[in-house]
Amino acid sequence: MEHKAGFVNIVGSPNVGKSTLMNQLLGEKLSIVTSKAQTTRHRIMGIANGDDYQIVFSDTPGVVNTAYNLHEHMMEYVSTSLKDADILIFITDIHEDEMNHKETLEKIVHLKIPILLIINKIDLGDQAKVKERIEYWHSKVPQAEIIPASALHGFNKEWIWERIMELLPVHPPYFDKDDISDRSMRFFVSEIIREKILLNTSKEVPYSSQVVVEEYKEAEDIVHIRAVIIVERDTQKGIIIGKGGSMLKRIGIDARKGIEEFVGKKIFLQTFVKVDKDWRKDEKKLRNYGY
Repeated sequence: MEHKAGFVNIVGSPNVGKSTLMNQLLGEKLSIVTSKAQTTRHRIMGIANGDDYQIVFSDTPGVVNTAYNLHEHMMEYVSTSLKDADILIFITDIHEDEMNHKETLEKIVHLKIPILLIINKIDLGDQAKVKERIEYWHSKVPQAEIIPASALHGFNKEWIWERIMELLPVHPPYFDKDDISDRSMRFFVSEIIREKILLNTSKEVPYSSQVVVEEYKEAEDIVHIRAVIIVERDTQKGIIIGKGGSMLKRIGIDARKGIEEFVGKKIFLQTFVKVDKDWRKDEKKLRNYGY
């Protein structure tokens, strides 16, 4: 029996459903999902394994025009994913008239690999709108195979999966068959906490926040975690903590539930807040935070 393996990288604008699609295809939540732009900051690999295949999915940050050094690092993840993909999933949605980053679209148009162009959120439009979007994207990326879908509801997930399996190259597995990602447990814990910050705060606060897991100690029936939430301003620290610690408590409760679901154990979570001024603009600090 021949074995297939390859890298299936997912790119697109912010909020078009990249993380939702990868989680659906994996059947497991690895990428955080919110309605806010820039939810995904890293390239997150999720690995689907079978007896005769290994699919290494990559969720990437939404394509943005750079305003901070952080954005430049995010765009580096996108550029790399275009270079090492065996199959590219280029995802847009029913509302997106054109990609907001023309340079990335130009690179996609000139790729020599299979491209699955997913028009997501078709449940939010009518047939005429879907037809118009298919015709538009066919004119922009003529070599792509276009698949209308609803990642949130799993519509056409099987079609996408079948096409990936058909297009996947014959190759030995790249990772151990027990692996589900190339990221550590600490990384996923920090992402779950950051997701709860995104969901519970607004304006600049969620985008100025970074989470560092300083301690992850696993016992037989419980995991002890100590995490620090990094912000850029004292005012942001006050918002994260909230009146009488109310916001930090809410974030902690929501995060603990999410982490327990992810690791399958009881969690004892301690969270603290620290100010690190302008960390998004500082290259040294960005490297320290894993960018």
